[in-house]
Amino acid sequence: MDDNQNLAELSDAELRELIDELTTEEREVSYRRRILHGRIELTKSELVSRLKTKDEGELSVVDVDALSRILSGRLPDMDRLAGGAEEG
Repeated sequence: MDDNQNLAELSDAELRELIDELTTEEREVSYRRRILHGRIELTKSELVSRLKTKDEGELSVVDVDALSRILSGRLPDMDRLAGGAEEG
């Protein structure tokens, strides 16, 4: 579909065909998004698992819960992540 296409100029059959094409495209995008989300979750799980088992160097001070929130797209409490002010 041309973004500049005037829908009013299309016949009913052309509009139905366009709806079918767009619906198919949306389903394909949705399927790809679900696959990517699954791969992201598996990758995050592997990283968190590795960080939990490491006990050396800087990895031993990583806040795994904060890392998990970062990786899942949720913003962590920046003071806690930076080792700043105590919560209370």
